[in-house]
Amino acid sequence: MKQVKLGIIGIGNMGSAHCGNILDGKTPEIILTAVADLRENRRAWALGNLPDSVVVFEDGDSLITSGLCDAVLIATPHYEHPRLAMLAMEHGLHVMCEKPAGVYTKQVREMNEAAVKSGRVFGMMFNQRTNCIYRKMHEIVQSGQYGTLKRMSWLITDWYRSQAYYNSGGWRATWDGEGGGVLLNQCPHNLDLLQWICGMPSRVRAFCHNGKWHHIEVEDDVTAYLEFPNGATGVFVTTTADAPGTNRLELTLERAKLVAENNELTLYELEISEREYCFQTTEGFEKPPCHKTEVALDGQNPQHIGVLNSFAGAILRGEPLVADGTEGIHGLELSNAMHLSSWLGETVSLPIDEDLFLEKLNALRATSVKKETVQEVTFDTKGSYGSQNTMKGSNGK
Repeated sequence: MKQVKLGIIGIGNMGSAHCGNILDGKTPEIILTAVADLRENRRAWALGNLPDSVVVFEDGDSLITSGLCDAVLIATPHYEHPRLAMLAMEHGLHVMCEKPAGVYTKQVREMNEAAVKSGRVFGMMFNQRTNCIYRKMHEIVQSGQYGTLKRMSWLITDWYRSQAYYNSGGWRATWDGEGGGVLLNQCPHNLDLLQWICGMPSRVRAFCHNGKWHHIEVEDDVTAYLEFPNGATGVFVTTTADAPGTNRLELTLERAKLVAENNELTLYELEISEREYCFQTTEGFEKPPCHKTEVALDGQNPQHIGVLNSFAGAILRGEPLVADGTEGIHGLELSNAMHLSSWLGETVSLPIDEDLFLEKLNALRATSVKKETVQEVTFDTKGSYGSQNTMKGSNGK
């Protein structure tokens, strides 16, 4: 069997999990040939836990230029994603990028242009697109069978993180090291799904609270109001401080309501469009007739393994990716828009002013404080995503 020789750059929480999946034989068309990490302790882990056939490098640049790989998976701190991706493409390598695509859209746009010119396979690790619930929501909404979107709301507060998590790396939850908080680390999955299912909003007003619940520089509590081009509105609420937390995505269409919660997708189907009923009925209080059903799903939710297997299929046989890498800019623009709106204290239109965003971000980076307390830990991510809770996203890095 022909296999893709893969190098993983960054073997922290997610990088080491990817190593495990590959070595456990869950991605039969991928063979792990190299890993890289700037941290000596992670390289020591690799030397002690990975097969001797896997070469360990001190940095991603050396791995990329080694000639040992057909493709790379980038799982480093966020600012490095576009640079490493572009370097890999320059050397003829295929690229799979962990979320987010980067920290600011101006740099990611440059990466996307390089990807198109390279002709290499470029994928994003949007593993929640493999979740049967979100796939079905995408199918239903995009089909238009129940009319257009009227309203969406996503209460996604089950991204709980302790202070120990934020203390586990010097780059975490700092403007200069990570570039953001819950919006940039945990919620890229949700923001990608939001735009994939509903389309991109046209206006955003957000309130981002920095260090509200943790001793961190960046946001850990966000409430955002969204307006869509067709007049639909939405609310997006997230935090890393609620326990036990909630994950409820509700979409109202002209002839239906979809609710995703507790591993179920429920459809409330109207017998007549609400817009028609509103102006036809002679009743003042009666609602349109409606019946409730639990939507039948295929039960498939392969998560990261599914993304990597599709990546191999795209390289070896031209099969479709779960998410093309160039699509990563959309969810990031939503994140950037929420940050910019909060910084300016006003509603912003999309596409955002990329230069203004970068100016504001760089000002925050200039005031970023180096952490005094770092207790570096690589956490085991098993059980934080996938079949244990299909409605919960990837653990984030």
